[in-house]
Amino acid sequence: MTEKVRVRFAPSPTGFLHIGGARTALFNWLYARHFNGAFILRIEDTDRSRSTDEYIEEITKGMKWLGLDWDEGPFRQTGRFDLYKSYVDKLLKEDRAYYCYCSPAELEARRKEAAARGGALAYDGRCRDLSSPVGGPPPAVRFKMPRKGRTIVNDLIKGEVVFENERLDDLIILRSDGTPTYNLTVVVDDVDMKITHVIRGDDHLNNTPKQIQIYNAFGYELPEFAHLPMILGPDKARLSKRHGATSVMAYYEMGYLPDALINYLVRLGWSYGDQEIFSRKELIKYFTFENVGKAAAVFNPEKLLWLNSQYIINSSSENLAELVLPFLEKESIISAGQPQIDMAWLSKAIDTLKERAKTLIELAASLRYYIAEAVEYDEKARTKFLNEKNLPYLVDLKDGLASIPDFSVSGLEKLFTSIIERHGIKLGSLAQPVRVALTGGTQSPGIFEVINIIGREKTLRRLEKAIKTITSRT
Repeated sequence: MTEKVRVRFAPSPTGFLHIGGARTALFNWLYARHFNGAFILRIEDTDRSRSTDEYIEEITKGMKWLGLDWDEGPFRQTGRFDLYKSYVDKLLKEDRAYYCYCSPAELEARRKEAAARGGALAYDGRCRDLSSPVGGPPPAVRFKMPRKGRTIVNDLIKGEVVFENERLDDLIILRSDGTPTYNLTVVVDDVDMKITHVIRGDDHLNNTPKQIQIYNAFGYELPEFAHLPMILGPDKARLSKRHGATSVMAYYEMGYLPDALINYLVRLGWSYGDQEIFSRKELIKYFTFENVGKAAAVFNPEKLLWLNSQYIINSSSENLAELVLPFLEKESIISAGQPQIDMAWLSKAIDTLKERAKTLIELAASLRYYIAEAVEYDEKARTKFLNEKNLPYLVDLKDGLASIPDFSVSGLEKLFTSIIERHGIKLGSLAQPVRVALTGGTQSPGIFEVINIIGREKTLRRLEKAIKTITSRT
């Protein structure tokens, strides 16, 4: 590839960054990074009634969380209206566009008439050959689409797609209120920003022949086009809110790792052999359109959850400690007012738990008994294990822990061994009552690791509470 690759992600800020948009951004980003090109962020905000600064902020926030850094931008179309108007004037001057005086009400009435008789719903072109202006409200401007021949889209994913020109509408390129429309602005921007590859969802494919004709009218070289197959829900309908979260930041709130979501999104339509899990470096190295499928991809929440659990398992505990902090606050496990948590200690605690957690929310919840000053007992576990039969074991352990010089895992194991040999019991007969006393339940990592992480003083306080719980009921 001789010229430098320049691609763009051009969201409309009429909503949050959703899964489909994030995948489009990702494929553009990967293509640019693969070829050492430029990734440009452009905000298509000409729909002023629906576009908001809040949505722009949320879109950029989502991209930053995913690590999709852009090289230029963000550019906003609302600051470029004079440029678009100059291109419209050029088309009018060269007789490639014309003024349309038809009102919205007239157009709607004609559409209904055409629908009733089974005719085409396209604009009938009655203003196309007017020789003089018509009075009344300000006119719109329409592009003169060729009436004969074909427009061919040579798509990097779908191959050759043919459109008959007679079926293409004379589209409006400037509304009567002076605002430009999408099919004009996207061509002007892509030319002005020297975009070499237009990578977007295949819901835009029907716009592409119109845009090609506008390129041709200006005499500009066409970019390469690549239209990505859409994402479907498990029921094979187009992905929507009824299939679960579609906003990217909703996955942050649910405790997903950005790299896990990136990995999952890239596999929605792209593959590299049988490999499932990729580092970012691998994705940049391997990504090409030869391995992008033509069929729609199906979003599978269970697969994403599994992938997230794999990323948690394989992440360093130090990194997870940083990521889990907001969720510890959110779950009220720590508060802004309490002393700063020891990150080395937190990493050590996470070491024992990360293989059991599918999300950062689960990881935060599992850290509660390590961090809290006291625990609440599960009632069934309390009844089964905090009883008079197990009282002597807990008392012996409390006395032993108070004086044991070696509080390491191996030192704790020796203490447990001496107690179970003294009472002639199995390890589980001591470990389970202790587990309930320390965590409130019957599931936890290895009991020696748990005691070591909770620490001597807190362990002694919890054992004392368990002993009092038993004796108060006897």
